[in-house]
Amino acid sequence: MRGLSRTALLAGGIAGAFALTTAPAISQGPPGLSAIDKSNPAASRQDANLKPHATPPIVTPVDKLPLDKLKLPAGFKAEVFSSGHPGGRTMVMGPKGTIFMGTRLLGRVYAITEKDGKREVRTLLTGLTQPSGLAMKDGALYVLAINKVLRFDDIENKLDNPGEGTDLTDKFNLPPEIHHNWKYAAFGPDGKLYIQVGANCNICEINPGIHGQIRRYNPDGSGMEIVARGVRNTVGFDWHPVTKELWFTDNGRDWAGDAGPEDELNRVAKGQEGANYGFPYCHANGIADPDIKMPNACAGVVMPAALTGPHSAGLGILFYTGEMFPKGYQNTALIARRGSWNKAQKFGYDVVLARTTPDGKAKIEPFMTGLLDEKANEFFGRPTYLFQMKDGSLLVSDEQNGATYRISYDAKTAAPASAPKKK
Repeated sequence: MRGLSRTALLAGGIAGAFALTTAPAISQGPPGLSAIDKSNPAASRQDANLKPHATPPIVTPVDKLPLDKLKLPAGFKAEVFSSGHPGGRTMVMGPKGTIFMGTRLLGRVYAITEKDGKREVRTLLTGLTQPSGLAMKDGALYVLAINKVLRFDDIENKLDNPGEGTDLTDKFNLPPEIHHNWKYAAFGPDGKLYIQVGANCNICEINPGIHGQIRRYNPDGSGMEIVARGVRNTVGFDWHPVTKELWFTDNGRDWAGDAGPEDELNRVAKGQEGANYGFPYCHANGIADPDIKMPNACAGVVMPAALTGPHSAGLGILFYTGEMFPKGYQNTALIARRGSWNKAQKFGYDVVLARTTPDGKAKIEPFMTGLLDEKANEFFGRPTYLFQMKDGSLLVSDEQNGATYRISYDAKTAAPASAPKKK
């Protein structure tokens, strides 16, 4: 793979100039797609014209970003951190401070660097099939597309010419179907690489040994174990800083009504690795599926720690461990809800808090709102993932606008009740 070929400066930026560079494509064949869906839209009595919202493949100018619409608790402030990375979603950081971003349909991986107060956005990789899964370990960037697993060693010293990377695809042996198979990946406290494999349908009978699960591997792709089963489509998980238990978001099925079943926040309790979380037979807090039926559909199913709303599309989850935010935010989870499409009255398009309780449940509260105009039923951005910076500030990626927002806190401007109360 040759070095990057050209650089184009993008318009403006609150923290300085942003630049975008492009790279040659990595070639790979098209993956397969299953066609085993049992959805019944007519029975759902929903608007048959509902369809997913397209993600623009273009740059939103900085002065057009919906920064002025963002609403946060007192003392918090939002500003543009980076722009000019269309479709940017997942974020990881290298040891030298480079932020890498994955995408879905655009097939790109971006790298964001900073020098002399200016941030540069470059397209590090192109031509991959939905490379949204990124993970970082010992200076190596793991890139997980639908039908590729690549490792780029010492990546921060090779940003101008990352090469082809080490191909680990055969080692991980992931299924090739596209549906719900775009990845989220992260290294856990145990040093294992955790990866989700979604259900290859909206609603269908799945092979529980292949789809609808969270797996973990050794970094080289060996030693695969199934951590959670019956998981329809999680593309976000994190570990509680104290208990080290895995928590994950899960997007509920479509075409079963505007009211849900609601999306979920789940917890893998200690000693419960490999448990069943319900899909495809049982949803939310014990709702039997109307299209895929079985007796006692919810028997033995782990119920959610919390429901996160109908069709809200909760993606990234992050337990806050920084010191910038008030103490009430310590060890509290934040969830980016990308927002609904299979619902006439739109819902989500925000970031919420999930305050865990001693009984293993959680309570959902608003945190960052303003991107949804409920009266007009239109949205202005789609939060997808979260990243905690070293100074304790929070980055929120907005896939719709190709930007990230930095959320900071200043006690001097805060009201006394700005932090969530601990119980």
